[in-house]
Amino acid sequence: MEVVLSAIGVITLILVILGMGVWVFAGLAIVALLSLVLIGDVSLDRSGAILSRIIFRAGNSWELAAIPLFILMGELIFRSNISDRLFRGLEPWTRHIPGGILHTNVFGCAMFAAVSGSSAATTATVGKITTNELKVRGYDRDLSIGSLAGAGSLGLLIPPSIVMIVYGVQAEVSITKLFMSGVLPGLLVAALYTGYLMTRALMNPSIAPKEAASTVTKWQSLGLLFPVLLLITIVMGAIYSGIATPSEAAAVGVLATLLLLLAEKQLSIHIFREALVGTLLSSTMVCSILITAALLSTAMGYLHLPAELATYIASLDLSPAWLLLALALFYILLGLFLDGISITVMSLPITLPIVIQAGFDPLWFGVFLVIMVELGQITPPVGFNLFVLQGLTGEKIGRIAKASFPFFILMCIAALLLCIFPEIALWLPNALS
Repeated sequence: MEVVLSAIGVITLILVILGMGVWVFAGLAIVALLSLVLIGDVSLDRSGAILSRIIFRAGNSWELAAIPLFILMGELIFRSNISDRLFRGLEPWTRHIPGGILHTNVFGCAMFAAVSGSSAATTATVGKITTNELKVRGYDRDLSIGSLAGAGSLGLLIPPSIVMIVYGVQAEVSITKLFMSGVLPGLLVAALYTGYLMTRALMNPSIAPKEAASTVTKWQSLGLLFPVLLLITIVMGAIYSGIATPSEAAAVGVLATLLLLLAEKQLSIHIFREALVGTLLSSTMVCSILITAALLSTAMGYLHLPAELATYIASLDLSPAWLLLALALFYILLGLFLDGISITVMSLPITLPIVIQAGFDPLWFGVFLVIMVELGQITPPVGFNLFVLQGLTGEKIGRIAKASFPFFILMCIAALLLCIFPEIALWLPNALS
């Protein structure tokens, strides 16, 4: 019972401090220090010495180098015309499918996710073209917005994924294998979205008006898709072939993106400077949260909370299904108030030991966690994809959230299928290892 009270104390500290509006990285550091001093009865001097060593060790992690590099890659692509070409390249392939070019939201986000790693960047890049195009052509507004909100979250699941890198660093699992484990679940979610759009269009053809013949043939469209396909091949090929680590592949991806934009005369000092500024802001936020999360993990270790809490939950003799249901509800609740990286770094010190003790594969749990985080991207009041779409469309958050709800359900179905058939996540890394 004492361990439960200690856990409640730590969670209360987190909620109170973050509720005061403190920045997440500062809040995590404060919670770690107060947990050691107030709950662990560790002196202030010793607590400072412990935490300072952890800051240095966490900040020197080589795996962190992949984060700013993948962010820079996404920033450069975002400021080019690649998203416009992506839409025009996918249009001839989707025109004759029930639902028409609504599918460009799903296919476009799935392809851009494979070179971005960010949900918000994926939603913004694809959405800046498709939201207006679909509106002008008379497609159902709610379905246009909802499919983009749901598909934009694929930026977290389809590798390279920044959240997966964060999870891999914290859980000490192979990031390359983690990337592999996200491929089939990502395609599963995309297939569920596509199937839903097709079903809705067959039931009510008015949501997807008939399109005139395209001036771009399917073979010509491959030329428009070439930049994205090339970048996907370079980055993912380098990782999966074993030629490069994720961090090295990210550097190669940035170089390839720069050369591509230079060859197409889209690279300028202004664009490069804006991309660097955006990368600096985003990567500083992510890395500072990740480093201070290591402080919280260390504090939890000194308090013996993860191990004792795992033992306590094991003593409750919960079935694996009930444990996963409890964790899913816990993560959905966190997703109402926190972003994906904050959810991952704050919860993992407690949930990962419980999951491992229950016999679940940490690679599989990484994918499960990412899907839970994706759900938070489209749930108010702090659903980042909803805010991105509000800026793109000018619609109210309530309408966007309502339009996104069917895709929230579809993602829950994907999580359920992942629980029933864990090989969806584990087959590819096992087959390629």
